[in-house]
Amino acid sequence: MKNIIFIIVLFTAFTSCSDFLDVNQNPNDPTKAPLSSLLTSSEKNMADGLCIGSGIGSELATYVHQQSVRGNSDQYNVDGNSFWINALWVEYFQEGLADIDVMILQGTDTKALTYAGVGKIMKAYAFSQLVDVFGDVPFSEYNDFKKTSAPKFDDDAEIYPKLLKLIDEGIADINNDKSLPGLKPGKDDLIYGGNTVNWRKAANTIKLKLLNQMRKVKDVKNDVALLLSKPESLINSETESFLFPYGNLAATDDRHPGFGDYTATQRSNHISPWFYEILKGYNKFIYTGTPDPRTPYYIYNQMTPTSATPNPPEYRDGAFLSIYFGSVGKDRDHNQQQAIILFGIYPVGGRYDDGAGGLAGAGSGTGAAPYRFITYADRLYIEAELVQEGVYTGDVSDLFKKAVTASISQIDYVVGTFVKPTQTVPKLAGTSGATTYITKVTDLFQTATSAKKLEYIMTQKWLSNVGSTVDQFTDIRRTGFPIVFNPKNPEMAPGGIVKSNAPGSTIAIAVQLNNTYPVSLSWPTNELDRNRNAPAQKSPSTFKVFWQQ
Repeated sequence: MKNIIFIIVLFTAFTSCSDFLDVNQNPNDPTKAPLSSLLTSSEKNMADGLCIGSGIGSELATYVHQQSVRGNSDQYNVDGNSFWINALWVEYFQEGLADIDVMILQGTDTKALTYAGVGKIMKAYAFSQLVDVFGDVPFSEYNDFKKTSAPKFDDDAEIYPKLLKLIDEGIADINNDKSLPGLKPGKDDLIYGGNTVNWRKAANTIKLKLLNQMRKVKDVKNDVALLLSKPESLINSETESFLFPYGNLAATDDRHPGFGDYTATQRSNHISPWFYEILKGYNKFIYTGTPDPRTPYYIYNQMTPTSATPNPPEYRDGAFLSIYFGSVGKDRDHNQQQAIILFGIYPVGGRYDDGAGGLAGAGSGTGAAPYRFITYADRLYIEAELVQEGVYTGDVSDLFKKAVTASISQIDYVVGTFVKPTQTVPKLAGTSGATTYITKVTDLFQTATSAKKLEYIMTQKWLSNVGSTVDQFTDIRRTGFPIVFNPKNPEMAPGGIVKSNAPGSTIAIAVQLNNTYPVSLSWPTNELDRNRNAPAQKSPSTFKVFWQQ
């Protein structure tokens, strides 16, 4: 299994290098790497650290209730010893940010300012993701080995303004680059192919995102107005989205890390019933009776409705089989790997669910789905939130409709441009199912209360962002939406029993929750043990990121 191979590699690193996870290693000494290699590797490491299958997305997919598992994340109990928390720390501090810092330094020294500028934009984005999940992290002293080999953890509220400044510096570097084409990114830039116009648009959209996340603790109206007064300076189409493209090669396996479940000999990651029932229109709290046409793109059923399961299932609806978050039911731990449901052609490049079923394997898709940092739809949802919350003026209903429409269109864009499936996959945009869905959710939005409108915006953003879990985790903590399954909620699980809302279902499962929803993630224990300037371990249930009230 791909994840097991990854674990073995990382375990080998643990046992062969005593300070493998430290941020206090000097990546700039003593060798010099080509700028092109630094750019390519840093882009990949940035995506790998966030992805389902290789990074923190593997845990957070359960925290945001799009996945359900039999691991610690089932109880919000991912601690500082978590493999995936350590993987994010490694992918970012040890690898991605280390390469980015070298690229900035060498790009500046050699006047290859586009490399330096792109590096600053990427560094700002990467650090914002670290702040969003951890809160305080090493920033001002990170990689400053002339000063210390044990960098302090900076106050997260002081980091964000520096990231906004870093983005501006990155844009300025790109604008001021007078070097020859050979000193500028091209094919080595896997994200934008050296297109500096798109890098500037991504940079400004990252700024808009960060300002939006700060809106509850800082007056950002003027800065937001400045950005939105020039919409052409932001991501304006699916083709301009900030994405990292994975490939389809099995030999070197450059496929989306989440595609590893298709080739695994053992599978244990389930699609959450909460997520599934919202997609199907079963959920009694939101979008009841409004089935989502994206469902067969999002999830792949190995079974058909009449298939027999190898063991008694905990949750089954037709071809769909899963387990509940927090389940203590008798059928929770059965091996169902031959029947388990997988993420589909979107987001991991697996199979489109055409209803035929079939055991997943290496030929069940290409795995060439991109990791989506920020899409055009994301930009529209951010703008809709800003208008709805009174930070900016505009027609929020029109923005909401445009955002949902873009969410559907980007599926066709990703499937056709990146995944390039071997099976026949119908286009979604413009179909009667898509048109009906957009009309229904827009009508619901227009007649909703103010609070419900925010819930609709964030729920649609959550649905659109399947597979990009850090921002989903951030949105839930910032806004309280979307509402996620809570075994302690008497409306969701009266008496500690959750019942399926699927038509005709008699499923009733005992569930429990031992921990509160975390407001941040624990820091890696290894780093705290080795860095003398690191703080004591936090309590994830109380240590808030600064943008939370």
